[in-house]
Amino acid sequence: MKIEEVTSTVSTQRVASHTHVKGLGLDAATGAALPIGSGLVGQERAREACGVVVDLISSRRMAGRALLLAGAPGTGKTALAMGIARELGPKVPFRPMVGSEVFSSEVKKTEILAENFRRAIGLRIRESKEVYEGEVIELTAEETENPLGGYGRTISHVVIGLRTTKGTKKLRLDPSIYDSLQKEAVQVGDVIYIEANSGTVKRVGRSDAHAAEFDLEAEEYVPVPKGDVHKKKEVVQDVTLHDLDVANARPQGGKDVMSLMAAMGKPKKTEITEKLRTEINRVVNRYIDQGVAEIVPGVLFVDEVHMLDIECFTYLNKSLESSLSPIVIFATNRGVCEIRGTDVLAPHGVPVDLLDRMLIVRTMPYSVQEMTSIMEIRAEVEGIAASKDSLRLLGEIGARTSLRYSVQMLTPARILAETTGRTEVLPEDVTEVDKLFFDGKASAQLLAKTGGYMK
Repeated sequence: MKIEEVTSTVSTQRVASHTHVKGLGLDAATGAALPIGSGLVGQERAREACGVVVDLISSRRMAGRALLLAGAPGTGKTALAMGIARELGPKVPFRPMVGSEVFSSEVKKTEILAENFRRAIGLRIRESKEVYEGEVIELTAEETENPLGGYGRTISHVVIGLRTTKGTKKLRLDPSIYDSLQKEAVQVGDVIYIEANSGTVKRVGRSDAHAAEFDLEAEEYVPVPKGDVHKKKEVVQDVTLHDLDVANARPQGGKDVMSLMAAMGKPKKTEITEKLRTEINRVVNRYIDQGVAEIVPGVLFVDEVHMLDIECFTYLNKSLESSLSPIVIFATNRGVCEIRGTDVLAPHGVPVDLLDRMLIVRTMPYSVQEMTSIMEIRAEVEGIAASKDSLRLLGEIGARTSLRYSVQMLTPARILAETTGRTEVLPEDVTEVDKLFFDGKASAQLLAKTGGYMK
């Protein structure tokens, strides 16, 4: 296997719809929303409300509660959810999903919801490990007669000498560790570490004391470790409850040929039983009581929540009452509509008993000035040079049509500008693109004139 040097991809990341969102853009001292901050424009009241939610999550006082972002399409509901995720930081699990994801031919709806719930709950495990670390100065495998008879000999134990800047130590290891040493191709002069608890051997690299042996070599040279050979290290590991579920769900197949052939075929998504989850919850609670681990309640973001049906809403009611529950953020652009799976009308297509559990934040439509500011931010993120007049024109088109349509016009306008030999987008490029393409409202008006037919 060839391993090449991995280069950073930070500057070559694909620009997505919400790449420009870096937070909620709140004043650190007062918590008030800045007019333009962290990539967000306007929606001051909604951003301040989300700031309060972030404080509740950080102080761990919002577990089992839900937030509903309600507003017209293109008013920044998903951007607010992304801003909350950025404010909480990378250590807090953030799991986005869409309401229609629950409808699968292989797995039950409630199973997909349970899986996403557990993906949004983090577990921070603190483990103390004893490690022997140093440069190998001696490696001897002591052999003895094979107890089973015959002419062969077997390894009785391994003697290994390790050196650090502070001293040396000779260890007598179990013969099972000799296999690990051979797999890692450890030899005298290598820097290794051995975990005392599990016996795991890891070769770090070649000691830099041997760096002048060859003119050209593919080895990675590392300095001799500092401190004592025998160290105690505290390792902090962040996992989610779903990771624990998957690690412990080992479907055991039969040993016959048909079972082996079925296992080699395309693996289907299997459900994790409630019994296994209950057992893992019991183990997690024991770890928490012992002080070995702590729960990190994350955020589950469910977009288009009106797509869920009455069975899912009933399951959500039960899940929100659980002791192990993340913070759930819903988003919808519907007003009063039918709850899917029933004939009952309800606000936002959500049952009233679930709405009672939610804090509702409303997002308002953007003004022309706010749309112009958003276009300016998007042009900067996408690396497009655009004049002030063209950005103002795009803001006016966004107010007439939709914000999403005007954002999508940026790149075609740049291509038209480059075709004519310019690097800057001018208002005539925007006007030309607007003539070439239809927005959703214009297409709907055209269909209304033609009686619903494409002519």
